[in-house]
Amino acid sequence: MKQSDATGNKALGLPELIAIALGGMVGGGIFSILGISVEKVGHATPLAILCGGVLAFFAAYSYVKLAALYKDEGATYSFFKKTFPRSKKAAAVIGWLIVFGYISTLALYAFTFASYFCSQFKEFDSVFARRLTAAIVIAIFTIINYVSVKGMGKIEDFLVYTKLILLILISVLFARIGDFSASLPLIEPGTGFTDILMVAAITFVAYEGFQLVIHAYREMKNPGRNIPLSIYLSIGIAVLLYIFLAMAAMAVIPKQQLITGQEYALASGAKDHLGSAGSLIVILGALLATSSAISGTIFGASRLTAVIAEDGYLPEFLGKRRKVHIPGNAIILLSSAAFLLIASGGLKVILEFGSITFITVSFLMALSNYKVRKQTNSGVMVTLFAMISLLGAGLLIIYFEIQENLIQIAYILLIYFLLVTGALIYSGNVIRKIKKSDFTGK
Repeated sequence: MKQSDATGNKALGLPELIAIALGGMVGGGIFSILGISVEKVGHATPLAILCGGVLAFFAAYSYVKLAALYKDEGATYSFFKKTFPRSKKAAAVIGWLIVFGYISTLALYAFTFASYFCSQFKEFDSVFARRLTAAIVIAIFTIINYVSVKGMGKIEDFLVYTKLILLILISVLFARIGDFSASLPLIEPGTGFTDILMVAAITFVAYEGFQLVIHAYREMKNPGRNIPLSIYLSIGIAVLLYIFLAMAAMAVIPKQQLITGQEYALASGAKDHLGSAGSLIVILGALLATSSAISGTIFGASRLTAVIAEDGYLPEFLGKRRKVHIPGNAIILLSSAAFLLIASGGLKVILEFGSITFITVSFLMALSNYKVRKQTNSGVMVTLFAMISLLGAGLLIIYFEIQENLIQIAYILLIYFLLVTGALIYSGNVIRKIKKSDFTGK
């Protein structure tokens, strides 16, 4: 299906698509996973991040192949639905889980933005101020996405490529004054291969976002060329950036500071060693990173929501579009739901839900690609390895969560139960209506 914008032109080219993918990936992830990685595997953090990137490449392989076959902006949801056409309820469940996963990451990015922003104004730094700031930044990017696809693309270009320059700059500044010999040996005594693989699975969440590109299928130029190029290039850029930043930070910032400082470790380390200017660069980088992630997530998640609604598995009004393809109602609903999550608290549980969900659906995409491997012309060994590695990574994340916080796993299971139950009831009603309509001829 060929669809264009209101002017008859495709709005998004390769630079915009790379920006959307990097906007989704380089959000708050690198700021939060660095401390966890250093705590678990120490000097082997860059190696674990590299393994996570390799896992992301294998996950992307199936997405790229399925996108070329199905040519559908619904991505994960549509690919599963078309590969397993008899599993309508299962497709509806996957759709609901992914939409909620996007809402959760949107809430996390907005709150991370608010935390960094408000930390610079001590007299206004309160829970209320952070929630208000998060609401404002969500509202800004909601309006941008609602008004214009082309405008969103250009703004995303600016945010993403500026943040990359800033993060590279801070890495170079760290590298100039750092002592890389302090990060040797690469694998310290007591660090096992299983530990590295576990951290690699955890860091996979920092690569989540590349599939947002596929949600732009109707609005992009030359999808056959630009989907694989934008996805593989964006993952490669993210891998190099994460490794360079991790190595440079470890060469300067004490290990304990990286562990206890969490997402603020880079900013505090920059202030200690590079002064206020260095801290400001990190903070600006974090604000730009989360801003672009908010915009890219609203863009992709709204298209997915509209596709699911068009199939009848979400309320019909969410599928309505303006200016040919902008799902305005879906954009407003997703943004409102994200703010409600922020207001309710419990973002840590929601973040872990998102991590488990996205690695699970990536496994399902590898499974789907294996099923239609002859149609997608996929390598059997590559597809099988993707399935096995993603399944193993998912089990390692669950094992990690059980070790860290069993109560949190219980909350995550409750969220799954509620979403699965809601999707099954809603889709069941839709299927019964369709069957009744077919029977009566109405």
